[in-house]
Parts: sequence; structure tokens; C-alpha cells
Amino acid sequence: MKGSFSIARQVFQRRFSTLRSSRYHSALSSSSRSLIVAPNSTPSPIPRNSLLPVSTFLSSVEFNFSTTLFPSRRSLCSSAGGGNGVVIVKSEEEFNSAMSKAEGGSSPSVFYFTAAWCGPCKFIAPVIVELSKQYPDVTTYKIDIDEAGLSNTLSKLSITAVPTLQLFKEGSKKGEIVGADVTKLKNLMEQLYK
Repeated sequence: MKGSFSIARQVFQRRFSTLRSSRYHSALSSSSRSLIVAPNSTPSPIPRNSLLPVSTFLSSVEFNFSTTLFPSRRSLCSSAGGGNGVVIVKSEEEFNSAMSKAEGGSSPSVFYFTAAWCGPCKFIAPVIVELSKQYPDVTTYKIDIDEAGLSNTLSKLSITAVPTLQLFKEGSKKGEIVGADVTKLKNLMEQLYK
């Protein structure tokens, strides 16, 4: 076992050292160079054919990727958040309260069902934020289908895909959009809420 690790390490170091040659090093951007420098140290040119210990490289990559690209799991969710006219629903009580307002006719509402892993949700999120600003009298509720406190309620609603948007006006559901159809969403909101 130890011998195979040593061979794999040597192969990795040989392949990696070609990337650090002067020809390739100059082509690297400054952000790429930071991946081959230990955390909390200042970047410096790496001498040609020098060997960087694998442990330094791996800890550097782990540090840079975990703090730069993926600061937290929830931040990967679509950018439509609570401060932009979008109300985030996190519990069954909050959802039931929002739905009773929508079905009671007291507030025109959009229910935006989303998930952190959903690419189309991330695509349509800025549009939803913009539309919530354009129609300030319409309350937009953002519901993450993976939220633990909502599993019982969501199973009753038969949401089969995300994003799903349900539009309510005068106490009843007037429309539903499944998928990230921006044109359809804009047209339906203009038709219902102007």
C-alpha cells in the first residue's frame, strides 16, 4: 500500500512540475498561481523544475477552493433573498400563514419553489428579484423544497419540478409556471398584477 502511494506521488509531482515550468507559469493568472502556494503565504514565482510537496499543494487547493469558491452550502442557492422584496419561508407555520393570506385574497402573491442545487432556479432568481421590485404590492415567497421544516407540506402540494412559480390573485391560483421561462413569467405577472 505504501509503495503504491509513493509511486502515485512521484507521478503526480512529475506531471505537476511541467505545469510550473517557466513556459506555463507565465501563462497562469494570479488567481491560478495562488492555488500552488501554501495558505497565508505570499505568492512568488516557483523555480523551474522545483518540487512542491503534495501536502502543501493539496492543503493550498483545499484552502482556496473551500473559502473562495464555496464559502457555504446555502450560498449556492439562488440569489433571491429576503432583503429584496422576497420573503423566505422556512417553516410549515410560515408557509401556512402565507398561503392563507394568498387564498384569503388579502395579498396578491407569488410562491417560488426552488432548491439550492437547481441550475434553472439560479438562472431565474435575479429576474424574480427584479419583478418583486417592479410589483411592490405583490408578495413573493421563496420556498426551498429541501428545507427540513417543510417536507410534510410540500408533499401535499405535488411540486414535481423546480423552479415552480404559483401566482395568486383575489384568493385563487391564477397561474403556474414550471421551469425557468422568463418571458412567460414576465407576461403573466404583467397580465395579472398591472
